[in-house]
Amino acid sequence: MSSTRVAVIGAAGRMGGAVCGAVEAADGLELVGRFDAGDDLGDLGGADVVVEFSVPDASPGNVAHCVERGVHVVVGTTGWDEARLADLRDRLAGHPEVGVLVAPNFAVGAVLMMELARRAAPFFESAEVVELHHPDKVDAPSGTAARTADLVGAARAEAGCDPVPDATTHDPEGARGAVVHGIPVHSVRLRGLVAHQEVLLGNPGETLTIRHDSLDRASFMTGVVGAVRRVADHPGLTVGLEHYLGLGDA
Repeated sequence: MSSTRVAVIGAAGRMGGAVCGAVEAADGLELVGRFDAGDDLGDLGGADVVVEFSVPDASPGNVAHCVERGVHVVVGTTGWDEARLADLRDRLAGHPEVGVLVAPNFAVGAVLMMELARRAAPFFESAEVVELHHPDKVDAPSGTAARTADLVGAARAEAGCDPVPDATTHDPEGARGAVVHGIPVHSVRLRGLVAHQEVLLGNPGETLTIRHDSLDRASFMTGVVGAVRRVADHPGLTVGLEHYLGLGDA
C-alpha cells in the first residue's frame, strides 16, 4: 500500500515542527516537504496532502496555491472568518475533488469540549468563555474560543434563549472582554501556559464548568494525523474537526 505524501507549510514554527515529527512517526505517511515564510511552494514537493500552520495573513494564499494544484489541505491557522471561508468555497467549486479542513483545534478533548458546550448552552441562562494561552500567541481571542462562542451562541439562538444577562453599563477598560455571537470571551496570556479553555455556564443556584487543558503540543497531533488520513474522503470545505469524528453536522 502506497504512503500518503505530506508537506507542511509553517514547518519552522512550533506547531509546524511538531506536525513534521508526527508525520514522520506515523505509519502510512511520508513527509515530502517543509515550507516556511519566503519559500517557493512550487509543486509542494509532490504532496497529496498539505498541513498548513502559518500566520493569518499568509494562510489564504497558501491554501489557494494548494487547491489550484489539486492538493488536499488540513488548515490549523487562525483568522478564517466568514468572508475568507466564502472565498475558499468559491475556489473549491472549481476543484470539486479537493478536500480542505479548517479546524480551530486538533486536540480531541478540545473538540469534545466544544461539542459538550454547544449541547449544554441552551439549558443555562448565562454563558462565557475564558481562554488561556502562552504570551507568544499573536491573536486574541483564540480560534478555539471564537469557534466555541459561535457554536454556543448559535445553539442558544436556535433554542430561542434570551441574551445572556449582564447589567454592565460602564467598562472603559474593556474588562468584560470581547463579545462573539452574543457570548463574552476573555483572553489570558501567561508564561508557563500552553493552551487552555473554560466554558462557564450558569443558572440560579448552579454553575457548570467545561474545561480542557493542552499541556503539550503533542495533544494536537492525533487530530492532525487523523485529519491527514481523512481529508481526501471529504471533498469541499469542512470547518471543524468534529465532523471527521462523527460529531455535529457536516
